[in-house]
Amino acid sequence: MMNDDTPKKFDRTVAIFIQLQSKRVVKAQELANRFNVSLRTIYRDIRTLEASGVPIFGEAGTGYSLMEGYRLPPIMFTQEEATSFVAAEKLMQHYVDKGVLDHFSSAIYKIKSVLKSVEKDWVSDLEPQILIHSRNRNLHNEVPNALSSLFVSVSKKRMINMLYQTMEGSRPEMRIVEPLGVFHENKFWYIIAYCHLRNDYRQFRTDRIKSLEILDRPFTLSHPSIGEFLAKREAGDRTKVVLRMNQRLARYLVWQRDNYGFVSEEKVEPDEVRLTFMSKHVNDDFARWYMMFADLADIEEPVSLRERILELAKSAMDRLPSSMRDQTERA
Repeated sequence: MMNDDTPKKFDRTVAIFIQLQSKRVVKAQELANRFNVSLRTIYRDIRTLEASGVPIFGEAGTGYSLMEGYRLPPIMFTQEEATSFVAAEKLMQHYVDKGVLDHFSSAIYKIKSVLKSVEKDWVSDLEPQILIHSRNRNLHNEVPNALSSLFVSVSKKRMINMLYQTMEGSRPEMRIVEPLGVFHENKFWYIIAYCHLRNDYRQFRTDRIKSLEILDRPFTLSHPSIGEFLAKREAGDRTKVVLRMNQRLARYLVWQRDNYGFVSEEKVEPDEVRLTFMSKHVNDDFARWYMMFADLADIEEPVSLRERILELAKSAMDRLPSSMRDQTERA
């Protein structure tokens, strides 16, 4: 009698084989995390592949790799996997620059070429029925290959010389940087890089890059990964903020609140909730976000945030035409 777990093991073993082809070295823990199984299970699956004649090399503390040149024949994709290509291609059209999009489109054509006829028809019928409306303006034509050039710089550890427009400066500045990595946040692509002009790490927004050149000069420093860098930065001092508001308003904030350090939501009245945040930029980013719904939510703490909101409100009033200020004061 076949063990009930046999189909699951077969699918996992094949998936491990495919993943071994996707990277030069794959760690056992990486496989265990992906398939949510123990390391012992991964070791058994690797032995199963070896027993089937797959030439796998393993080294303690390093990981597993396939013998160079050993590859599977073209893989057949499921209908669900083929569908995911359509969604990915639509998203890429809006969220990457022309350079990366061109490379991705080339890869998609190769993937589509190995689909079965029924999957090709499925994809063709589905493509015009998926639309993504985006007002994303961070993709410009001045440096259409910015992202792909940054990927090369990070991968090969080569310095970049770029002309960059800061928010404060009237003219772009030349910067020689060593990029740690690239990340996307709140509709924009950013890089974290060591800046040789400032002799420190800086964050740059890719849509403000006016020109970019990869230099034939290796990095001069050893850098942390971008994940480690951002985690350390996010672990800095934070301020507790507590807001009280109508439950219906709180539902509208669900998609924004995580950007401002949201921690928890607590029901305090039948139709009221208390939201708790641990925020890093209380008097700037958080305060300006709160102003969007300030007439509908109370600040329970901190007092400094209330004072900051009063400052912003007064500043906004001062910028109104005098006739409107007089009318507001009389009211």
